[in-house]
Amino acid sequence: MKSFCTPKEALLKLEHFCAYQERCHAEVVSKLYSLKMTNDESEQIIVQLIESNFLNETRFACSFARGKHRMKQWGTIRITNELKARQISPTNITIALKEISPEEYDTTFQQLSERCWENLREKDVLKKRKKFCDYMLRRGFESFLVYDKVKELEKNS
Repeated sequence: MKSFCTPKEALLKLEHFCAYQERCHAEVVSKLYSLKMTNDESEQIIVQLIESNFLNETRFACSFARGKHRMKQWGTIRITNELKARQISPTNITIALKEISPEEYDTTFQQLSERCWENLREKDVLKKRKKFCDYMLRRGFESFLVYDKVKELEKNS
């Protein structure tokens, strides 16, 4: 069993790795580390990946934001925190959040909050409110939106 590969083999592996789905620099560095590349080799490979457009942090951030909002219905706070955890620059985070239109964001928030409220089978109003708020805040929606919505839902029920 080979414990390491040549820089050329590593570059090919990482091209496939990046072509399969968008990757951030941190994921690529981690993969290079697992392939036991030296720091110099890693830097050279990363430069080659960027030059050949396999690795693009802005493209990754935009794709991540769109995907997490549409598929997992995350709010901007959760998306921002997840991008920060992946060491994405604040500039790229701002660009990525512009990928989500205010209309789409509002529609997602309304649908998710109403579905959540309907599915909560809690008799105690205070417990129901807490469970609802915790869930929506965990999803990354802004607290002022969540608290306004819970008041509206309580009034209507």
